[in-house]
Amino acid sequence: MDIQRIPAHIEAIDVHVHPATEENELSGGEYLAWAKKYFKGGMHEVVPLDVTAAMYRSKHMMCVLLAKDARSNTGLPPVSNDSVAQAVRAHPDVFLGFGSVDPHMGKWAVNEVHRIADLGLRGLKFQQIVQGFSPDDPRYYPIYAAARDHGLTVLFHMGTTGIGAGAPGGMGLKLKYGRPILIDDVAADFPDLTIIAAHPAVPWTDELLSIAVHKGNVFVDMSGYAPKYFPPAFVHDARTRLQDKMLFGTDWPLIPIERWQTEFAAYDFPPAIVRKIMLGNALRALKLEQAPE
Repeated sequence: MDIQRIPAHIEAIDVHVHPATEENELSGGEYLAWAKKYFKGGMHEVVPLDVTAAMYRSKHMMCVLLAKDARSNTGLPPVSNDSVAQAVRAHPDVFLGFGSVDPHMGKWAVNEVHRIADLGLRGLKFQQIVQGFSPDDPRYYPIYAAARDHGLTVLFHMGTTGIGAGAPGGMGLKLKYGRPILIDDVAADFPDLTIIAAHPAVPWTDELLSIAVHKGNVFVDMSGYAPKYFPPAFVHDARTRLQDKMLFGTDWPLIPIERWQTEFAAYDFPPAIVRKIMLGNALRALKLEQAPE
């Protein structure tokens, strides 16, 4: 994949954003309804993509829109790769896109990775708990190989999830698939594959941090938790040994951007590290470069 140039005025890239569209509502079903109860302060109405684009544009930010495909495990329709690609085409100054495949769909999933690359999307997103699979199972390796061959960045969900949270039995979703150690084999076996480990990985934060230190191809996004709830070790490593690996991410619309920025600012990180987290590290993880002013 070629390096993409982004506008000179961009100050940050939110690497973890869900399109708050009707399609996303349908793809989440009752699972998403429980998540909205879990994320009490989030935005829970449908928001047109033009409005989302205008919001990020006003903040001099870009964001990564995430497709979703968990149809085998949930029976729900996806947030399609085509709709995300269409949004990116409509707002190329604001939106970047990650596709998604249902990992249980074998050869179709591999072929869809090739199509995701052809659509101009820059990555591949998994939510293993919702999709119901263990990422270290070799049967899924052809999907990762296809992503690597196209230079796509791969994002894996880490830790617990608000999806289905509080429902009896968590609506059948199994948290074990969110353990960070399950991507360690993937990072080791695909050293040329750039991986984003999403969220602070509670209750396995130390496991995640250890993998990010050990595996040079693993980045960590800081989404999914309001920053005031970040585990102390997560904050410490973001300030020190993982300052070149941490990525700004919100999980919008479940966590508002303004809340994330306000609570993160309270940690009083040095400005140079803030610049890395908000933009610099994402340029490397997403294979981007910024146009000169």
